[in-house]
Amino acid sequence: MKWTDAKNIINSNPEVVKELEKNAVEYQVVREIVKARKELNLTQAQLAQLVGTKQSNISRLESGEYNPTIEFLSKIAQAMGKNLDIRLQ
Repeated sequence: MKWTDAKNIINSNPEVVKELEKNAVEYQVVREIVKARKELNLTQAQLAQLVGTKQSNISRLESGEYNPTIEFLSKIAQAMGKNLDIRLQ
């Protein structure tokens, strides 16, 4: 199946669209963390060591199975030399 076909199926279901919109911020945070980690050529295990946590916690975060605290996100950002920026728009 092509992505455009899948996207059309997804967008045709209002309940799915609503859930995706509800989770958009979480998806964006995860994408930013993965992007920054890969730009730094860090493995999940290496990032976990810098943060002071287990690799499994980074894996759960990146897979969307973990709802992190702001403190945890801040530790991840600092470990990668980044700033955590939270805004209401």
